[in-house]
Amino acid sequence: MGLSRPHKVGNGVSTRWVSLFCIASFFLGVLVVNRFWAVHDPDEMDEEASALEKHQSRSLHHIVNCEKKEDTDEAGDIFSQVSQTHDVIRKLDKTISSLEVQLAAARASKSDNDEGSPVVTKPGSDSFKERRKVFFVMGIMTAFSSRKRRDSIRETWMPGGDELKKLEREKGIIMRFVIGHSASAGGVLDRAIEAEDEQHKDFFRLNHIEGYHELSSKTQIYFTAAVNKWDADFYIKVDDDVHINLGMVGSTLARHRSKPRTYIGCMKSGPVLAHQGVKYHEPEYWKFGEEGNKYFRHATGQIYAISKDLATYISVHRHILHRYANEDVSLGSWFIGLDVQHIDERSLCCGTPPDCEWKAQAGNPCAASFDWSCSGICKSVERMEEVHQRCGEGDDAIWHTSF
Repeated sequence: MGLSRPHKVGNGVSTRWVSLFCIASFFLGVLVVNRFWAVHDPDEMDEEASALEKHQSRSLHHIVNCEKKEDTDEAGDIFSQVSQTHDVIRKLDKTISSLEVQLAAARASKSDNDEGSPVVTKPGSDSFKERRKVFFVMGIMTAFSSRKRRDSIRETWMPGGDELKKLEREKGIIMRFVIGHSASAGGVLDRAIEAEDEQHKDFFRLNHIEGYHELSSKTQIYFTAAVNKWDADFYIKVDDDVHINLGMVGSTLARHRSKPRTYIGCMKSGPVLAHQGVKYHEPEYWKFGEEGNKYFRHATGQIYAISKDLATYISVHRHILHRYANEDVSLGSWFIGLDVQHIDERSLCCGTPPDCEWKAQAGNPCAASFDWSCSGICKSVERMEEVHQRCGEGDDAIWHTSF
C-alpha cells in the first residue's frame, strides 16, 4: 500500500511539521515539570509548582491553538513560533540550571557547616551570611614568598584601597590574592600575610596548607570557598605573574553571560610527560594511554574562568574529584563527561611586548598577557610596569566599560 502524501498548508509547509511543533510544545511543558520535581527544595516547592503548572497550562492551550491553525495559510507565523519556542527552551534551560545551582549551593553550605569551612574565618565572624551577588570573582594565586609580585600588581593593574571597594560596589568585581596557611599555622609566614592584609585588605585566606605540589588542591578549595562566599556569574583563577586588562576581561565574560556551564580560557592539549625529573611530570601518565599521547583539551593554567554552575559542581563534589599533579589538567578532568561549553578565548593568552603592544595599538587590547616560555611574565617583578605601560588598556578603562 502506498503512503499518502502529507497535506500542505500555505507556502508548501506540511501539516506534519505543524503537528510535530505542537507535540514538541506539549513535551516541553512535561519536561519542565519532570525536571522540576527532581529538585526537592521544600521551601520553594509550592511557589515553583504553581508557576510551572501555569506554564504547562499555556503549553496545552498552545496545542489547541495549533490544531485550529493547522489548515491556515500562515506558514510564516509557524516559523516565527518555532523561533520563539527555541528562545523559550534556552531561557528555561538557564532557569532550571540556576535552580539546580541554588539547591546544590545550599547542600554545599550545609556540608561545610557539618565538616568545616574551606575558607579561614576570623573568630566571631558570620561565615554563613547571605552571599553577595556580583559579576565575577578574580582569585590571584600567590605564595608566601611572592610579596614583590603582589606589590608589582598593586602598582599596575589591580586597584587598591577605596578604588577596590568602588570596583566591588559599582562593577560587581571582586579581586583578592588567594593564599592558605603554612604548615605551622600561626607562624612567622602567616603573621606576615596577616600584617600585609591589614594594610591592603585584599587577601582571601583558605583553609589549605601552601605548597607547589598542592596547587590542584588549592584550586579546588578556592572555587569551593569563593562560590560559598560570593554569588558570582563567573569565578576566575589567575597567576600572580600575569598582566590583566580588567575591562577586556569583563567584556569577554559578558559575551558568555547567558550561557550555562561555560569553561573559558586558552584551550590546549599538551603532551603527557612520563619521564621523572622533567617539569610538569605526570606521575599518573599510564592513565592517558600509550607513551607519547596528549592530554584532553583544557585551559592553560595561567588564567581561566568558569561559570557559577561549574564552580558549584566543584564545591558539591570536591571530595570525590581526582587531583592530578598539574592543576590545569585537574580542572579539565573534572569537566570530562559533563555538558560543558569549552570556549577557546585567545585574548586571554597574548604574549608580552611586542605582541600585546601591537594589538593594543590596533585597538584590540588583550585581556591577559604573559610569556609562554616562563608560564608567566619572565621576571615579572621587574617587567610588570613595562608590560602595563605598553599593553595596558588605560587605568580608567574599567570605569568606562559597561557589562
